[in-house]
Amino acid sequence: MNSLFGEPEAPLAARMRPRSLEEYVGQDQIVGVGRALRRAIESDRVPSMILWGPPGTGKTTLAEIVARSTGAHFEKLSAVSAGVADLRRVVAEAQARRRVGQRSVLFIDEIHRFNKAQQDAVLPYVEDGTVTLIGATTENPSFEVNSALLSRARVFVLQQLTDEEIAAIVERALTDSERGLGAQGIHLEPDARATLIGYANGDARTALNALEFASETAPMRNGTKQIDRALVLEALQKRGSTYDKGGEQHYDIISAFIKSMRASDPDAAVYWLARMLDGGEDPLFIARRLVILASEDVGLADPQGIQVAMAAQQAVHFVGMPEGFYPLAHATLYLAKAPKSNSVGRAYGAAMQDVQETRNDPVPLHLRNAPTGLMKQLGYGKGYHYAHDDYSVKQENLPENLRDRKYYDPGKNDL
Repeated sequence: MNSLFGEPEAPLAARMRPRSLEEYVGQDQIVGVGRALRRAIESDRVPSMILWGPPGTGKTTLAEIVARSTGAHFEKLSAVSAGVADLRRVVAEAQARRRVGQRSVLFIDEIHRFNKAQQDAVLPYVEDGTVTLIGATTENPSFEVNSALLSRARVFVLQQLTDEEIAAIVERALTDSERGLGAQGIHLEPDARATLIGYANGDARTALNALEFASETAPMRNGTKQIDRALVLEALQKRGSTYDKGGEQHYDIISAFIKSMRASDPDAAVYWLARMLDGGEDPLFIARRLVILASEDVGLADPQGIQVAMAAQQAVHFVGMPEGFYPLAHATLYLAKAPKSNSVGRAYGAAMQDVQETRNDPVPLHLRNAPTGLMKQLGYGKGYHYAHDDYSVKQENLPENLRDRKYYDPGKNDL
C-alpha cells in the first residue's frame, strides 16, 4: 500500500497526504472521534459510500486511508481514464478473491464522469457485495450518480476546509523534515502566510502547490529561504474559484444573487454577481435573470426597472466582457435598491388559474371586433363603451362566468 502515498520525488501535496485518521485534517462531522464513519474505518467495516465535496477537501486522501487500514484488497480507478473493460477486470478479480474469503474495495475517483452504462456496469457487484464501492465526486451525486447506485451507498458530504485547517496543513508542510519542507530552512512571512491561506479558498492542494513553487524560487538570505507576499501571489497566479458554471454552484449562486436583490440587499447582490463573473458565468445568462427579476420582484413599484434591465442586457451584448460588468453591476444595484412589488406575477398567476380551471367562455359581444356587416348584424361590438369618452361608465370586460373577478391586488409600493 505504500505505493499509494507520496514518494520523495512526488509533489509536496502528494508527499504530505495524511497516512492515518490521526493525521487527517478537517471533516470532523464525518470522521471525528466517535463518528460512525470513523468507527467503520477503524473496525474495517467500511460501507459502500460516495464522498462528495469541493476540490482539495480530502476525498481521495480519505479513500487512501481506508486502503491503508483495511484488510480488504484495495483497487483504484479514475473515471477519467477507466472504461467498462477496466470495471469488468476489477470485478472478475474481486470475484476470484471472494471465493477464497478476501473482500475487495473499489475506489472510483471522479465517479461523476462515468456515464450511465459505466455506472450500471458496477451496480450488480455493489449490490451483491462483490465489491465495496467508494466513489469521490465534486458534483452533486443527486444529479450525477444513478439513483439505483446511489440507493446502495451512503453519501458523506465533505466541507470546504476552514482557514484554520489550511493553516495547520501549511504549518505541517513547513516543519515536516521527512516528507515536507522542514529541512529547507524556509521563512514564510506572516502576511505571505495569510495570503496563501486566504487565497487557497479552502483547497489544501492549492495551498501546498503554491507553497512548493514559492519555496523552489525563494531567494536565500542568511541561509534561509525568504517567502514574502509578492512571491506567494506569483506562485498562486490567480485565486482558485470554486464556481462551476455547469454544476451546482451555478444554481446555488444565481439563487443567492436573485434572493439578495429581492431582499433589497445591494451589497450581497453585487458580491454574488462578482462571484459569478469571476467563475466565468455567461453574462447574458445573468442579464436574462435581471430582466425577469425586474418584472417579477420590482414590477409596478418601479416600472423603469425593466428598462434598466433591458438596457443592461443590450449593453453587455454590445460591449462584451470584461467591461460588461459595468452595466450588469449598474442594473444589479438599481434593482436591489428599487422598491419591490410582486403584484404582476400574482395577477397573472390568478388569471392563469381561472383559465385552466374554469370554462373558457366566448368573448362578450360588446368587446368583439366588427369588421363586416354580418358581424354588426349579429351584435358584435354593440354596446361597447369607448372609455376615453367617459371614464365614469363601468363596463364589464370579463366573460359572464367571471364577472367582477379580481386578479390584480396592488402591492403597497405599486404606482
